[in-house]
Amino acid sequence: MISAATAKLLGAAFKIPLTNILGGIGMSYFSCAYSVFMPIYALTVTGLSSAVARMTAQSEALGMYANTAKVRRIALMLFSGVGLVGSLLIILLAKPCSLYFIGSCEAYGAVTMIAPSVFFGCIAAVERGYYEGMSNMYPTALSQAAEGGVKAVAGLMLCGYVISNPNIFLRLFPDITDIRGAAATAGVLGVTLSTAGAALFLGITRLFVRPQRGGEIHQMSSGVIVRELIATALPVGIGALVTNLTALVDMWTVIGCISRFGCGIKVPEGVTAGELPSFVYGSFAGIALTVFGLVPSVTNMLGKGALTCITSACGSGDLEALRHGTMEALLTAMIIALPAAAGIFVLAPELLSFLYPRQSDEVVLCIAPLRYLMVGMVCLCGSYPLFSMLQAAGKPSVPLKIMLAGTIVKFLGNLILIPFMGVDGAALSTTLCYVLILYLSLRIYITTVKIKIDIIPFVNVLYAGLMCGGSSYLTACVAKHWEASRFTVIGASAVVGGTVYIVLLSTLSTDRTPAFIKNK
Repeated sequence: MISAATAKLLGAAFKIPLTNILGGIGMSYFSCAYSVFMPIYALTVTGLSSAVARMTAQSEALGMYANTAKVRRIALMLFSGVGLVGSLLIILLAKPCSLYFIGSCEAYGAVTMIAPSVFFGCIAAVERGYYEGMSNMYPTALSQAAEGGVKAVAGLMLCGYVISNPNIFLRLFPDITDIRGAAATAGVLGVTLSTAGAALFLGITRLFVRPQRGGEIHQMSSGVIVRELIATALPVGIGALVTNLTALVDMWTVIGCISRFGCGIKVPEGVTAGELPSFVYGSFAGIALTVFGLVPSVTNMLGKGALTCITSACGSGDLEALRHGTMEALLTAMIIALPAAAGIFVLAPELLSFLYPRQSDEVVLCIAPLRYLMVGMVCLCGSYPLFSMLQAAGKPSVPLKIMLAGTIVKFLGNLILIPFMGVDGAALSTTLCYVLILYLSLRIYITTVKIKIDIIPFVNVLYAGLMCGGSSYLTACVAKHWEASRFTVIGASAVVGGTVYIVLLSTLSTDRTPAFIKNK
């Protein structure tokens, strides 16, 4: 989790300055590349770590160390080929997708440049899954940090270089005529280099982490290993694919609906009426959704920790360990998510203005959508560990079905709400999508494992989170009344709200509260 938080901070250190450089239009090109890339990346990569971790954990538990090595070897061969196919598919789709979604070839270079990330991502996912299956989270943690660092440094340096020397990329991609398209392409190249850096880091790690020898010499056949890897990874990958289809839904519906129905905002200076739909989409995806995704990316790591714990408890039939592991994962997710959501909701104007000082038009557009997204952010934070726990409980296909239902809600919500609410409708439909996903995930999981969830600790955390938001709001009002700087308003509100939150959590803590909170 520390590594995920570090990687996300580094990601923010990359994407926030990038948005300040590219603006709404340039971020529409960058987001187009991500929207095409993420579904294919999700399908090919997302389930790999869990699948390899699960098989590795099983082999290690039985002392089948030779089988562990064989699983790793076959997974690398199989999924490096899958990653290569995925990369080629993105290259083939680059120009058609740019023309269809953006209406020009300006995003073509960005989509093409991100394609190799699928190949490198597959290699890194197999290696991470191998170490996670042995309950060794350090390689995953350190490689995530390395990946975030390379992305921030390389992406911003390359983007800045292209802004200063535009002709280089414009010659490589003659279909691109807008310097913002060339700069977005350079920024995306930083993403590709970061995935290559993570794969290289994990390759070097092999030299220092020696596998265990001896034990049971029995090995599964290659065919059985391949079938089990695919059977575990594919449902998770398809579920992640469905999850990332929401980005495509937004790109298609936001641009399409605003082109047809308008959005009720004044066309910003420097943006033509024809560019307005791309400007709105790029601002929403580059600013509101970027801030929205910061916290869930951290709580996502709870699922990795819960997977082996819940798998072991289900296998042994230990209901008390199962209940304890479930409560720990879900409570920790809520303890992280609720104060973050309350703070972002209250301080949305100050936070966005502080993070994006050069994009005032984009910030004004994104304040209301960001607030609409906060309930959905909390629900998404709780859904991530539930998905891993459903997989551990023997229901790997259930998250797919749940996410498909959520995506349908998202799609219909966008079509219904955007014509009346503009981009605010896209944010509200996202929240409705994740509320449904959390409800279905929790209900199915509890029914499957037959445990009872104690609701009182969650009520305590919710109360503390609301008080955190209320105290932050009052502090911000007082600070603004005294004409404090934006940084002072944010800092004072965060300190007061955080103090109130921790004090209330400590006061209201029960036997179900995670130990690290009670110890405070």
